[in-house]
Amino acid sequence: TVGPMVVSLYLSFTDYDLFTAPKWVGFGNFAHMFTGDDRYLQSVKVTLIYVLVSVPLKLTVSLLVAMLLNARRGGSGFYRAAFYAPSLLGASVAAALVWRALFMGGGPVNEVLAFFGWHTPSWVDDPQFSLASIVLLGVWQFGAPMVIFLAGLKQIPAELHEAAAIDGAGAFRRFRHITLPMLSPVIFFNLVMEAIHAFQAFTPAFVIGGGRGGPADADLFYTLYLFEVGFQDFRMGYASAMAWVLLAVIAIVTAIVFRTAKLWVFYDDAEDRK
Repeated sequence: TVGPMVVSLYLSFTDYDLFTAPKWVGFGNFAHMFTGDDRYLQSVKVTLIYVLVSVPLKLTVSLLVAMLLNARRGGSGFYRAAFYAPSLLGASVAAALVWRALFMGGGPVNEVLAFFGWHTPSWVDDPQFSLASIVLLGVWQFGAPMVIFLAGLKQIPAELHEAAAIDGAGAFRRFRHITLPMLSPVIFFNLVMEAIHAFQAFTPAFVIGGGRGGPADADLFYTLYLFEVGFQDFRMGYASAMAWVLLAVIAIVTAIVFRTAKLWVFYDDAEDRK
């Protein structure tokens, strides 16, 4: 992997289109991203919105479902498998195609909304709602973090909740002062993994947005624009520069999360913090 990375880094400083020899442009590709490419800035905006909205929603839903399954005395195996099933599809084309069909103007989702007399937007074709449909698809695939949360909940001693209940602590106080602190390492892990995954989202935007960023570039994810630049326009030098910027952003975000973890992640003993 080192060889391709070195070549990619070199190409990021060149003007290269597969058909002619690379021409050295220095930091020209990087400067053009932020000063002369409006679609690049749009892709950054769309991706940031997706990450900031979908990741917290997905983690919240997965934690709530995990808590419900943890509280059940029977049948949890069936529900655990049912909720995990969408995650098995991953970012597949099939899942995105089905999702697109569900959210089309006359699709089942709008039929249900119309039945209750609610507004029926054109989810796929309306710039105001197209990104929301992709966010919902990402949140729907909450099975993987749910299973990890459930495993973490199983490790919390029941005696702690029982003692707190005897002392008069309600359900919310027990959740706030027992469940969240003891589950914080699991939350930390899921947060890092889901943030990285969200930054790299591609297939849902490609399929639901029609491969060109959707209406008014409302679904122009960073990876989708990178694919367009590299494999449709054959501007490999510019695409390589975009890829390195994405890698740098993911590394910075991950580093920030790790650096701030000591403020909100709690471990059983001091040795685990080192």
